[in-house]
Amino acid sequence: MNEAAWSWEHAAAVLPELLDGLRITVLATVVGMVIASVLGLLVAVVRRSSPRVVTMPIGFLVEFIRSTPLLVQLVFANLLFTQFPSLAIGCVVLGIHYATYMSEVYRAGIDAVPKGQWEAAVALDLPRSRTWGAVILPQAIRNTLPGLGNYAISMFKETPFLFAIAVVEMYTAAQQYGAGTFRYIEAITMAGLLFLLVSYPTSLLVRRLENRLA
Repeated sequence: MNEAAWSWEHAAAVLPELLDGLRITVLATVVGMVIASVLGLLVAVVRRSSPRVVTMPIGFLVEFIRSTPLLVQLVFANLLFTQFPSLAIGCVVLGIHYATYMSEVYRAGIDAVPKGQWEAAVALDLPRSRTWGAVILPQAIRNTLPGLGNYAISMFKETPFLFAIAVVEMYTAAQQYGAGTFRYIEAITMAGLLFLLVSYPTSLLVRRLENRLA
C-alpha cells in the first residue's frame, strides 16, 4: 500500500530540525546584514568623496561582485579560506555580496540630500567628518531604510545557497530529513512555511516604514 501523500507525523518530526536550521538562517542573515550595511555605507561614502584614482578600482570591484553568482562566490571563498568555519565564510560572503547592492542604495540616499544642506555645511565651515556624520548621513540613511529592509529579506531568502559550503541552514536541514526518511514533501513544505512566516511580516513592516517615510 502506498503511503499517504502528506503525513502530519513527519511534518511534526521534522520541525525541531527545521527550527535549528532556522536559527542558523537567521544568524547568517543578521551577521551578513550588519556587514553589508556597514561595508555598503563605507563604499558609498568613499565613492562619493574620493578622487577618481580611488573610485575607479572600487567601482570595478563592486561591478565584478554584482556580476558573478553568489553561489560561485561562496564556493570559491570556502575553497580559498579553509582555515575558517564555513558558517563564518558564508556570513562574510553574504555581507560582501549584498554590500555592493546596498552601496547603491546609500549613494542614492546621499544624492537625494538637498544641495542646500551641503552648502550650509560649507558656509558654517564644518569639518568634512562633521558634515558627513551630523548633516548628510542622518538624512541619507533615513531615506534608505526601506531599501535596506528589502535587501535584508532577499538575503534571508538566499541563505539556502549556504548548502554549497556544508552549512546546515533550514533548507539543508529539510533536505537531510528527506534523504533520511524519503519524505521530502513534508520537510520542504514546512521549510517553505517557516520562510514565509518570517519574511512576510518583515516585508509588511518594511512597506509600512516606506509609506511612513514617503
